[in-house]
Amino acid sequence: MKLSQFKFDLPDDQVALYPHSSERVLNRADGTSQVFKITRRDESRLMVLHRKSGTIDMFKNKVKGKPKEEDFIRFKDVLDYFNEGDAFILNDTKVFPARLYGTKEKTDAKIEVFLLRELNQEMRLWDVLVEPARKIRIGNKLFFDESGTMVAEVIDNTTSRGRTLRFLYDCPHDEFKQELYALGEAPLPRYIIDNRPKAEGEDFAHADDEDMEYFQSVFADKEGAVTAPGTNIHFSEHMMKMMEIKGIKPAFITLHCGLGNFHDIEVEDLTKHKMDSEEMHITAEACKVVNETKEAGHHVCAVGASVVKATESAVGTDGFLKEYDGWTNKFIFPPYDFGLADSMLVNFYHPYSTLLMITAAFGGYDLVMEAYDKAVKGGYKFGCFGDSLLILND
Repeated sequence: MKLSQFKFDLPDDQVALYPHSSERVLNRADGTSQVFKITRRDESRLMVLHRKSGTIDMFKNKVKGKPKEEDFIRFKDVLDYFNEGDAFILNDTKVFPARLYGTKEKTDAKIEVFLLRELNQEMRLWDVLVEPARKIRIGNKLFFDESGTMVAEVIDNTTSRGRTLRFLYDCPHDEFKQELYALGEAPLPRYIIDNRPKAEGEDFAHADDEDMEYFQSVFADKEGAVTAPGTNIHFSEHMMKMMEIKGIKPAFITLHCGLGNFHDIEVEDLTKHKMDSEEMHITAEACKVVNETKEAGHHVCAVGASVVKATESAVGTDGFLKEYDGWTNKFIFPPYDFGLADSMLVNFYHPYSTLLMITAAFGGYDLVMEAYDKAVKGGYKFGCFGDSLLILND
């Protein structure tokens, strides 16, 4: 397929800049009331696409006249489409506070350093991206706190924006990481940071502690992601408990989501695009849950594009999931024959996004693009904090 086939018009106000929230009204005995805004990660909208019948559901029941907000299917309603014995494959990667701001020695120029991964614990070496890159050269020292204790030296250029840093911090490794992460912020995507209101005197918006909480799934466990597996962050503790009560089994795999999902595709012919590699791990325990579910004839739902990428990298020719420790740069776009999950749960994403392409490959290009058209016209929110699409094989 061609890149241009994934173009659609997305209004700026339909990109979710914050987690879903809803208003609650507290009525007091004295007749007064107060409105509270409460963040509810599991109350964003959910659209349901039925792959075989070609139908798309947006509302809980038939709607007469103009739909009200309470008429829409909610993310937490996804459990109504599954039964005891079914399984959800979830990504338990944990996001770390990867975005740091500092200054360059001598000039005090402000710089952004985005941590990608630690290369060597003993030498405190990190693979990073820097901005503005043109000002950061080998040999430069970068300062990250007012006391000057957290200092890094640029020791290599890796790409146009990529650098290798050596942090000059002499202490036990655990203490170093604790101090480093204390200086960092939640690595929210640029489409969020660049469009949020910024404080007076600031050049850009900053993420806060609340962002670090909500840009993280409730089952996050294995540290290593620099962006969240968007669909997984909609699950609440309540939903996880309801899954347990209903007998829907979780299978946890790990794929450390990288920035490659947000890189612009620069070729029209999608077969020529190369994805960045991402580290992934699939345990024997996860394989057991998924494969026993398939053998019993129950449904397996892949939650998020990262899970689809991981499981399609590790599925055998027999259709069963295999253990895996390594990396994947799998790029999925239509047409593609999926070997494992029979259903998929994913967010709505931007035009030209590789995440949209995975969704279109799973649900069928025409039907998915129809769903996206309905989502735009219906005021659905897009992005990692946005609304979601459930694709069923019925």
